[in-house]
Amino acid sequence: MAGRFTYSRWDGTQQGFDLDAASLFDEMADDLLNFGDLRSALRRLMNRGATDQNGNRMMGLQEMRKQLRERRQELLDRGNLDGVYQEIADALDDIIDEERHAVEQSVADAEKSSDERRRENARNAAMERNFRLDMMPNDLAGKVRELQSYDFESSEAQQRFEQLMDKLRQQLMEQQFQDISKSMQNMSPEDMQRMKEMMRDLNQMIDRHNRGEDPRFDEFMQKHGDFFPGDPQSFEELMEQLRQQMEAAQAMLNSMTPEQRDQLRQLSEMLLDDMELQSEMAQLGQNMAQMFPGFGEGQYEMQGQDPMGFEQAMQTMRDLGELDDLQDLLNNPASPQQLAEADMDRVRELLGDDVANSMERLSKIVQEMEREGLIRQKEGRVEVTPKGMRHIGSKALRDLFSRLTKDRAGQHQLGRVGQGHERNYDTKQYEYGDPFNLDLQRTLRNAVNRNGVGTPVRLTPDDFEIERTEHLTRSATVLMLDASYSMYRDDRWGPAKKVAVALHSLITSQFPRDYFAVLLFGHVAWEIRPDELVEAAIPGMQGTNMHHALGLARRMLAGQNGNKQIIMITDGEPTAHITPRGEPWFTYFEGYEAQQLTVEATLREAMRCAKENIRINTFMLDADAYLRRFVEQMTSLNGGRAFLTSSDNLGEYLLVDFLDHKKKVSRAGGRRAS
Repeated sequence: MAGRFTYSRWDGTQQGFDLDAASLFDEMADDLLNFGDLRSALRRLMNRGATDQNGNRMMGLQEMRKQLRERRQELLDRGNLDGVYQEIADALDDIIDEERHAVEQSVADAEKSSDERRRENARNAAMERNFRLDMMPNDLAGKVRELQSYDFESSEAQQRFEQLMDKLRQQLMEQQFQDISKSMQNMSPEDMQRMKEMMRDLNQMIDRHNRGEDPRFDEFMQKHGDFFPGDPQSFEELMEQLRQQMEAAQAMLNSMTPEQRDQLRQLSEMLLDDMELQSEMAQLGQNMAQMFPGFGEGQYEMQGQDPMGFEQAMQTMRDLGELDDLQDLLNNPASPQQLAEADMDRVRELLGDDVANSMERLSKIVQEMEREGLIRQKEGRVEVTPKGMRHIGSKALRDLFSRLTKDRAGQHQLGRVGQGHERNYDTKQYEYGDPFNLDLQRTLRNAVNRNGVGTPVRLTPDDFEIERTEHLTRSATVLMLDASYSMYRDDRWGPAKKVAVALHSLITSQFPRDYFAVLLFGHVAWEIRPDELVEAAIPGMQGTNMHHALGLARRMLAGQNGNKQIIMITDGEPTAHITPRGEPWFTYFEGYEAQQLTVEATLREAMRCAKENIRINTFMLDADAYLRRFVEQMTSLNGGRAFLTSSDNLGEYLLVDFLDHKKKVSRAGGRRAS
């Protein structure tokens, strides 16, 4: 019977990305095993992003930075700053043309009069006005200066000029304070005085903060809050808003030609001619430079062909400044949570929905993994929880078993339970690697509980429940993992750890009565708890002290019963041993005879293991001739087995061999040493 599906139109509210916290945790599991550092694994996951099973993409920081660079270049190509005051210059030219027309009309009207004196006065006045209009400077500041003292014939032209000056005055203030300039429209002298008081109080508040005193932010906002429609909630938030606005203005100044900057300076002196206001503005600029290192150093090379107007140029500068701030955030965030500091609405406006949605998702991954119990924050650091450790082990086991094929020698699955097992009439949920002894009654009950009564009964893998079997014999295993520097250098450490974690997961889930311990060995050997494997890191030791590790493993197994074995994973021959005085001796540079002492000491320890019925199974990673020769000697003395494998297929061989050993089936995976 075909499944039924319901479709609906996309309305923007559906979740487009379908990876949950556990899946994202899986994404960084191999990194965590390779480097043993959760914070670094999180950082690499953030950098590369992730893709869900439907092909939906959660961008990583690398992809976001690429889109940001493209958007930044698009803004730089938008236009040039030649037109910053062009619209005002064009408006001034229109006002002058209107005034000339009014002057001509005044003379024409006078000529119709019979009053000669009137006609003479009109001609003289027109001559004087035309002379001044003809002598107008070409630069914007010069025209403004001349028109400020010009006696207009046209009242309409004069009104348009005054309105234009108000607009220009507002734009000049907007260069420094976008929010404040909105409060300056049609300001009365009283309003201007209040604004100067606000500027003075703002500088005093900053001075108090810089001296380590209470800045009295709430008092300032209660008095002057209407100047700041952005409604900052703290002193720091207010300063950040001012920084962004003032830096955009300074960036536009820095990006202008010297001639353009000089025009702006002259206009500011003419239109903002209040000395007290200019003094407070200069003081604020100094305070901001003191609070924010590098303040006012931004500069952009606008590369477009079309001149931009003042408002367009200022908006472009603000956008470029915010992109620069966002790039600083994306370059190296201290943690995923830091991404939440970005204004997602502005990110959406500047870079689009995909980047904003991915940033939001990335900013919450720690919170989501913490809620799932996979990681936790403790004493200022992030660490994997025991549940997270089990999750990584389970994933490692699934990954390795999924690579096994049915026709591979040493396949772990058996058609039935062989000798050495007995039923204990208990059941468990099916997992990768389990014998498929299906308990049909419990499996069907699970499906009915999930779907309800009715036919047909649909089964999913989650419904499968199998009979649990108990081994009559118990095994004791010590895993010896080479932690010498060459394992890290040649990218073997991560795959070897993954196999170790998978083996631990297999034993704890399938053979809980077994003993399992882990030894790392470099210059010396030391025991770690199996749950420390995930975050274990290479200590950078020189030397491969199998002698010490075998001795420790033998003593650890002495008190255990059942089948005893040592599983050793290594990529090099022994180069260190423990002297009779109990000190480690690294012999790699001591010559052939010294190295033979290490080999002999290690082989003697292997013989002791054999006498105590401890078998040593060695997995050699891309071994050279020296390691092969040594392992052949050790295998002949101990009676264990040796496998020549690589980082890519180590897990397949080791797990198959381990399961074969448990089931007492004489099979060997890989190439057995002779």
